Amino acid sequence: MRQTLYKQKGITLTGLLFVGVGLVLVAVLAMKVVPVVGEYYTTVDIVKATANDTALASAGMAQIRSAYQRRALVADVDSVGPDDLDIGKEGGRIVISFAYEKKVHLFRNVNLLFEFTGSSAE
Repeated sequence: MRQTLYKQKGITLTGLLFVGVGLVLVAVLAMKVVPVVGEYYTTVDIVKATANDTALASAGMAQIRSAYQRRALVADVDSVGPDDLDIGKEGGRIVISFAYEKKVHLFRNVNLLFEFTGSSAE
């Protein structure tokens, strides 16, 4: 006589809790990191738009900083101010670059430090 054995399939309650806690930790990390990275890419777009603006081709540094500040104000970017920009010319083109650090607090004394650099020449 042959007996069929049934194996249990699925996840245990303990396994489900570990997976749930892991997913929550990843979600919290993503909610803290995604806005910081998004602001960096927005800043790069603003810098490129300012550098490629044909109306600013013969403008001075103060006018370029003012144009950047207007765009940053509309996009709600405050990590890089107009005084943080390095403005120069290469081959007749305006080149704007910047660098900044952003610290994201996770919990207790654990932080993430991001070091961002960007340029309109990239």
